[in-house]
Amino acid sequence: MANRTILQLALHFGTSQGWLLEFLRDSMKSPIEHREFSDDLVQLVERLILQSGTRPPLGWGLEPGDTVRRRALHEAYGGQQQGGISTPKRIPDVLIFTDPAAGRRYGYDEFEGLSEDGIYAYTGEGQTGDQRLVRGNLAIREAAARGKTIRLLRTNGIFATYVGVFELWDPPLRMETIPDVEGEPRRGIIFNLTPITARVDLLPAFGGELPPADQFSDDMARISLWTPPEYFDLTIEGDGEPLPNRRVVSRTEFELQASFGEWLISRDTAPCRLQLRAGNTMIEPDFYVPALNWIVEAKRSTARAFVRTAIGQVLDYTYVAKRAGVRADPVILLPGRPENELLGLAASLSIRVVAPTRSGFEEL
Repeated sequence: MANRTILQLALHFGTSQGWLLEFLRDSMKSPIEHREFSDDLVQLVERLILQSGTRPPLGWGLEPGDTVRRRALHEAYGGQQQGGISTPKRIPDVLIFTDPAAGRRYGYDEFEGLSEDGIYAYTGEGQTGDQRLVRGNLAIREAAARGKTIRLLRTNGIFATYVGVFELWDPPLRMETIPDVEGEPRRGIIFNLTPITARVDLLPAFGGELPPADQFSDDMARISLWTPPEYFDLTIEGDGEPLPNRRVVSRTEFELQASFGEWLISRDTAPCRLQLRAGNTMIEPDFYVPALNWIVEAKRSTARAFVRTAIGQVLDYTYVAKRAGVRADPVILLPGRPENELLGLAASLSIRVVAPTRSGFEEL
């Protein structure tokens, strides 16, 4: 048998790499992080563990970025070897496997991927007919209540790369219409997963793969014609949830953005769209105004929660834009004047705050 790595050895004993490394450092008194273990050395480790009287604690053996054969995972922990969701009995985990490209014939690529806000949309199991909250889907939904950890892996053929630990976001799921293998519409469950400790750069972006960053360096920022946003008012549409990478714009925010865009055009400072690559996703502020070097994030309310969110977003956009070589100053667009304390907070971060007046818009 070929020599084994520390990862393979951890899977062999069904324990974590951390525990195994600490045990071997104490027992062998020599560096072992990058050592490969021959069969003889594996047998030595087994004897050392037996002599110590210590049983390796059962635990997850992979670190984010580790790649193994999927079969090796199930040999170590059990669980279903087919399908996208596995519930092994030996560990308190729910393992979910993603490969939207391979699942395209079952409609899994329709909504699956990493969105701008860092949430990973994951399609539930069930290849034919409407998907229901049973078996693996139910295991994901009830993972937190049952004290189980959701671990996401990205598959490529017989191999699986561990991405990391995720939890359900709010809302935890939504129902969407997806095609089946015959192209017929059916109801699919889309889970919203937020990373806890994970390598999200390993995940596909919503809408398909982006070019590798080193092939994207000359196109980190894409500038195009601005058009008013589409209008989706959730108070009218009921309890539907926004799709990944689709902005949800209330009537107030829609009117605010449309008026601001028209005002900018009337002043010969026409706004543009600015799409920026950030990690493994594309992000886009509400406005980019080249003549003023403004990157603008609009919000429909002057409440603290909205202003704080806008601050975080516009600073993120500005940072990514500057890294891409775009001159950018952060601006927040609000429907009115917020509290003075919030204006002071924005000013301390060199963020302009703009609001409508009777004659147009002005900086507060």
